[in-house]
Formats: sequence, structure tokens, C-alpha cells
Amino acid sequence: MPEATTPTATPHLYLVDGSSYIFRAYHRLPPLTNRHGVPAGAVYGYTTMLWKLAGDLSRADGPTHMAVILDASESTHRNVMYDQYKAHRPPPPEDLVPQFPLIRTATRAFSIPCIEEDGLEADDIIACYALAAKAKGWKVTIVSSDKDLMQLIDEDAGIDMLDTMNDRRIGREQVMEKFGVPPEKVGDVLALMGDSVDNVPGVPGIGPKTASQLIQQFGDLETVLASTDQITKPKLKQSLIDHADAARLSRELVRLVCDSPLPEPLEDLALKGIPPEPLRDFLTDQGFKTLLARLESGGSVPTPRSSSGGGFNDVMASLDRKPTVEPAAPDRQEVDRSKYETVIDEAALDRWIANARATGYLALDTETDCIDCQVAKLAGISLAVAPNRACYIPTGHSGADLYSDAPSQLPQDVVLAKLKPLLEDPAILKIGHNFKYDWVMFSRLGIEVAPVDDTMVISFDLDAGRSFGHGLEELAKLHFEHECIPFKQLCGSGAKQITFDKVPLPQATEYAAEDADICLRLWLRMKPRLAQENVARVYERVDKPLVAVIGRMERRGIRVDREYLARLSAEFSKDIAALEEKIYEAACGPFTIGSPQQLGDVLYGRLGLKGGRKGKSGHYSTDVNELERLAAEGVECATLVLDWRQLTKLRSTYTDALQAVINPETGRVHTSFSLTGAQTGRLSSNDPNLQNIPIRTEAGRKIRDAFVADPGHKLLSADYSQIELRLAAHMADVPQLKDAFRNGDDIHSLTAEELFGASDRESRNKAKTVNFAILYGISSWGLAGRLGVPKDEGKAIIDRYFERFPGIRDYIHGTLSFVRQHGYTRTLFGRKTHFEPNIRSPNPSIRGGAERAAINAPIQGTSADLIKRAMARMDGALADAGLSDVKMLLQVHDELVFEVPDGREEAAAEVIKGVMAEAAGPAMQLDVPLDVEVGWGANWGAAH
Repeated sequence: MPEATTPTATPHLYLVDGSSYIFRAYHRLPPLTNRHGVPAGAVYGYTTMLWKLAGDLSRADGPTHMAVILDASESTHRNVMYDQYKAHRPPPPEDLVPQFPLIRTATRAFSIPCIEEDGLEADDIIACYALAAKAKGWKVTIVSSDKDLMQLIDEDAGIDMLDTMNDRRIGREQVMEKFGVPPEKVGDVLALMGDSVDNVPGVPGIGPKTASQLIQQFGDLETVLASTDQITKPKLKQSLIDHADAARLSRELVRLVCDSPLPEPLEDLALKGIPPEPLRDFLTDQGFKTLLARLESGGSVPTPRSSSGGGFNDVMASLDRKPTVEPAAPDRQEVDRSKYETVIDEAALDRWIANARATGYLALDTETDCIDCQVAKLAGISLAVAPNRACYIPTGHSGADLYSDAPSQLPQDVVLAKLKPLLEDPAILKIGHNFKYDWVMFSRLGIEVAPVDDTMVISFDLDAGRSFGHGLEELAKLHFEHECIPFKQLCGSGAKQITFDKVPLPQATEYAAEDADICLRLWLRMKPRLAQENVARVYERVDKPLVAVIGRMERRGIRVDREYLARLSAEFSKDIAALEEKIYEAACGPFTIGSPQQLGDVLYGRLGLKGGRKGKSGHYSTDVNELERLAAEGVECATLVLDWRQLTKLRSTYTDALQAVINPETGRVHTSFSLTGAQTGRLSSNDPNLQNIPIRTEAGRKIRDAFVADPGHKLLSADYSQIELRLAAHMADVPQLKDAFRNGDDIHSLTAEELFGASDRESRNKAKTVNFAILYGISSWGLAGRLGVPKDEGKAIIDRYFERFPGIRDYIHGTLSFVRQHGYTRTLFGRKTHFEPNIRSPNPSIRGGAERAAINAPIQGTSADLIKRAMARMDGALADAGLSDVKMLLQVHDELVFEVPDGREEAAAEVIKGVMAEAAGPAMQLDVPLDVEVGWGANWGAAH
């Protein structure tokens, strides 16, 4: 802490924007519960942030007066003015709502006034207090980074802002830098640009840059609207004319209320001392043991600064020890794009390479002319070696149009030749975000980048299932409160969108280097959490090795027979037309089959069927469950529509779409695999999605026949047999099931005998449904529906199942108990899937869905971990066996697909089966064997 200084006589009021603290705290800390079982993660985070605020303030500039300002209600005069104000804002998360009153209690535990007022937003209350204090000659600091509050800044009168997340003061200069106008003009800029978060309409098409330019040119909003005849851009001019009323409305919506009576007198906000008792009582009641220990270790709580001396920082001066659990500290270094460098000569490139070698790691990103890494051309490469130490190396930029010269830049071959030793150096760690894309780009250019860390995968392994995504922009905002430059800002959108290689170098450098900079900051922030949160093993041994593995798979692609697909599309079209005639006949007349509303009217109106259910729209539901129910009752029209839907989907999604994505250079389809697409850890496939091709129908199986081997090769399929049931037997410790798998018995026949006393075709099929349904946490009602039996019988079957296999019941109860306590599930390899807040939702439907997913997540997640471990070892094992020419092409759930030279199928099958069967070791030994079924043929269908 800084030394105390002689206090001034001028009162200094700190107004804390409590709402921003609450949401920052909520998103920065994993879900926690207090000792009463109530969600308290945001409460804990808020408490530590308020504590940190006290500890970080300079004594010389500390407050004499302070208040935390909160929103009391959602409805204000703005809602009367514009009923769509904030209409698009989602409700607060369910687990945050009960924490609001606790946060108010936390504030008062610090003996700091907590102020809210019905009918006023927190920003309005802050404005009223700020101007009232200004009138008395006081200094005012608004603790926030909210752009709306920047209207209040008046450094001459002693009003500034403090952004504690980035540890910076915000004054007139910073506002000018952000908006291009002084604080008193910010409201005019906001009125033109609008605000999608608060649903302030603004003027369509006008963003921050244009809004700033207009206010700079004309002075204020009304002058802009009165001067449209001077605006030369036709679209901009017309938009201002058409939306003038919306702009004026927006100006009033962003205008702060400054003259409302103060809820509490200014003098009552004086910091008169912070007795430890209320804070101790609060921390004890919540069970915040770490914070309580900080308080107890510090002894008495000092008195804050006043005219008689002392300092507010002393409140926590002796308590400033890091607790064992607290929100991750925000990145205190602001992103400064002006420090980024455009590298256009060899000396500069050599300097950056030397910097990376000296550091031992670097963040790395590529910029290209399209998003398909199989065909994209390289525009440039960005590097970062420390926060704000980043560069962009353009290699493929052209002029903005045919008449423009290309900018000065290094030849691509020179850049790649210099970077190759660095990027392939095993002593230098390369860090990327969604690095598989960049890995493929470099691989195409002859560089095998290694070793690598991927911050997208790290984020996923830490926080899978939480209420945010893992993209760079979203994580930058979540972890650093930083808004990355939007791609559209540089390249536009729609018909006028340009490719990145045409972006001018200054703007390209800011965008590209920022990506590398943020990536590095994320790595510095998140990598230590892997060990702290016990997920290092699943990242290091399961997911990270897959970055290069699936990159190679994507490059290889798989051959598709275009002519066969065309014939199959024609066949499906013929079958669809025939089905439509049959549907019209069964429906007693034509209608639009693809219209759910018309189909519902036909089924429950024209045909007079009973039992239909209506949704919120008032129309009958015709989803697959309803149609399957009707089909089971013998309704021909429903059966035919189900067949029609399947065929039309197969034609549009596969037989037509696959022809369009065949790479013209390779003749192959190159799907994109994602390591972060499914919260249980399964790989997902897109562009095109090859993991949802149906295999239980003849039409679906025909599509697999379109995937063929190169001449002189076969496709080989290796598929885990009943892996989730085997894992359930191990994880739930079910002796009968483990013995059956060891002995090679038919598990479904065993279950049929246990449940129904005998095994025949019908009882075995029922047992198969039960085996899988139980692992997905199905309800008695759901099981009854699947089996077509009364609900009571469904419950009886589940009870009998648990009686015969009590280990499964204990596994389910234990899993639910664990996830309710901790908020996440774990696989055998330590993968976490988070289920907060839904697992504690008061809504039975939401909570039930989370419980069902939680029951299956450890099993499905362990299955995903096993096949990933097998994939990571596969290329090496094949090479060791002299089978380097066997190529792994696809992963589809529990199946791997390979391309094998003719005559080497047996040898390849032996190696592949061995790797997959032993995927759990040496980390663990399963109690059941992993059985792998292998087949091969000229096409995928024949191999399966």
C-alpha cells in the first residue's frame, strides 16, 4: 500500500456502479454455493472486488464519501417513452437472481451506503449525485466503464471515472479517444449509433465511426438532422431523413436524469469508519472461510480518511493477502493497438523471431482470403510475445481494386523460410486460438507447427457447459472486458464485402495483431487454471494431441462419387414425388406437406384425429414425437409424412449438398472437425456434417455408399461395440454386466432375461431400449412412451431394472448428488462438464433436462476421451508397424474410418483394433474389455 499523505479538505465522492460489479463477478467465478446451499458465486466475487477496490485506491486520492448504486427495478420513464427499451435483454441467469439481496447485504456489511430508487436507473442516480456533489465543489469519481456515464465527465469541475478492471482513469482525453467527441457530446453520438443491448434504435446503418464524424462536423444531433442537404452519401442522407424521429427518441433515452431528489443526503455518504463486526458476521453467515481468515488475520479495521486524517485504503491494508479462492484477477494492462508493428522488411522479421526465441513461446495466427482452410490463400501472419507486443507480417495483400498497387510487403517464400525453423522448433511453444485452422494452413505451406497450445481448447476443457462460448471475441470480453475489432468493420458484409487481403495494412495490422495479443493474454490467464482446477490431464493427454491429428484428417478428406450422388438425388426425388401422391390420398386432398401448421390442420381438423397438443402459437404440434405416436396408432398419413421428411432431408442435406462441397482439386470432401462443438467432449463435424448420416434406414445406408476409396484402396471401418454400456458396467460396478461383457454374452438378451424372465426377439428389443434409455436418465413416462406401454408399467420396468442392477441406480444417484454439490460432472480422465445453473433450476423441465444430461455425461464423455486417445496414438502405431500408407480419414462418434492399400487390410485391422482396445491404458485398467468391430470394402457402406 502507498504511504499515507496529508489529506486535503476537499471532499471526494466515489460512486460505484454496482450493477457492473455484479455481472463481472458472476461471469468471472465458477458457480459456488454458500453454507446454506444458496448460489453465491457472484456474491463472493462481488465481495472480493469491493475489497480489492478499497485496497487499490491511492491514499492521497481516496474517497471521503462513497456509495454503491444499484438498479431497483426494470421499469423507468424510458419504458413509458419507448416500450421496446431493453426489450431484447434476456432475464438474469436463474442462479444470479437469489444473489441480488445477498449482494446488497454484502455492501452494507462494509458499512458502505447501498442506494437504489424505484423509477430510476443506477446511471440516473449516479448522475444526480455527481452533479449535486459538483455543485458543492466536491471531487467525484465514478467507478465504472459504462459509456453512458462518460457523458458526466468534467475534469475541470473534478468529475472523472475509474475503470477498475483495466486500472485506468477515464477523463476527457480518453473519451475523445473513444468517441472522437468531448463528454458533453457523447449523448449525441449514442443517439445516432443506437445501442443493441438496451435496444436504443438509433439510425440504421450508422455505427460509432460515422456517428462521431457527423457530430464532429455538425456539432450536435439536431444540427445533423437539420443539415441532411449537406450530406453527400445518398444512403446515409436518406437514413437520417427516414429515421430522424428515432434519433430524437434515442437522444432522450440516453439522456441521464440529473435533477431528481437525492435518496440520501450527500453528507450521509461519509465514510465514518468500517467496524469489523458486520463484515465478520456476513462472512461467517455465508461460509466465506478464506475472506474471513483475511479479516481475522488483520485485527481491527482502521478508520477511513476524513478531515481528521487516516485513509480509506487502511480499511483493508493489513488484510491484503490473496485468498485461496477468488475471481481471476483482471488483465490490468489495457490493449494498446498503437504499439502493434507492421513487419515489411527482413531486419524487423529477424528481430521478432529473436524475440520469440528469447521468450520461449509466441502466439500465432494466420489471416486468409476465405474461411475454408483447404483452399484459402495466406494474406499474412501475426505474432505476439507479450501483451501489447504483437506484429503483423503481410505476405499476400493486394490493392483494394484493379487500379491499386499492392502494398510494400515481404515475399511469402522469404517469410515462410525464416519462420519455418522457429515454428517447427520443439523448444518454442506456439499458441493459437482454434489453432487447427492455422495448423492446416501452415501444413499446406510445408510447415509442421509443433509444439502447440490451443486457447480455445483450454477454455473448453475448463468451462464446457457454461453459459458462454469459446470464441476469441467472446473470451476477450469475458476475461478482459475488451471489445475486439469486428471483422465486418474492416471487410464489410453482403455484396460489398471484401476479402482480408484487400484491407489496408494499418487496419489489417490492428486487427490481426490484436488476435495474437488477445490469444497470448488468454493463455497467460487460463493455462495456470488447468492444474489448479484438475483438468490438466484431459487437456494434455486427450484434447491437445488431437489438434494436429484432426488437422491431418481434414487435409486428407474422403473421396465421394459425384455421379452416384446425382443418381441417388434423382432416385430420392422420384420417391418423394410418389410419397406426396400417397400423402394427398391419405389426407383426403393436397396441402403443403412442409408446413407444420397445414399438416396439423389436416391431421386434427380434416381427418378428425384425437389427442393433438397445441403449442404457444395455438397451432397443433407435428414434431417427430407426435408423428411417431400417430404412426404407432396406425395413422397412415403420419407414417408417410415421416418417410417424406426423412427423404427430403437426406436429399437436401446430403445427396445434393455433398456434390456442392467436393473440392475440385482433390475430388474429395474435407469436413471440419471441432474439439469444442459438443459439451461432453465428443468431436463434432461440419461443412459438411458427416456424423448425422442415418444408418438404421435403407435410404441412409445408401448415402454411405457414396463415400469411396481411391483406386487400389479399400475403406476400413473400426467401431467400438456397445462402448457406453461397457463403460456403464465399469463405472457403476455392475457384476452381472461386467461378467457378461468378459464372457462375450449378448448384453441385451441378459437384460431381457433379468427384466422379463426370457429372451426372444420382442423382449430383447425392449431390453435394448431400456439399457440405453436408463443411461440417459429417462423418466418412467419417457420409457413408457418409447416402449408403447402405460406409464405405470414404464415405472415398474425401471424399478425392476434398478432391483436387478443396483449399481446403475447407485451410479445415477451418486452422479446427481455430485453435480448438485459441485455444479459439474467428471469423466474417468477428468473431463468436466458444467451444469450450473440449470441443475438447480426451480423449473422442473429445465432441471430435469440438466439431470438427464448429467447422468449420461460421464459415460459419453469417457467414451469420447477413449476414442480421442486412440486417435492420438494411431498414426504412430501404424508407422511403427510399417503401415504409414494407411490413412485415418473420419471419426464418427464411436467409429474411425481409414483408407488402406489393397492387400494390407488384415495387417491394418490388427493394429487399429489393438490401439482402440488399449486406449484406456496405461492411465487406467477397465474392468471390461473394449471390443472393436472391423470391416472393409470399396465404399463406406460396404465397410460398415
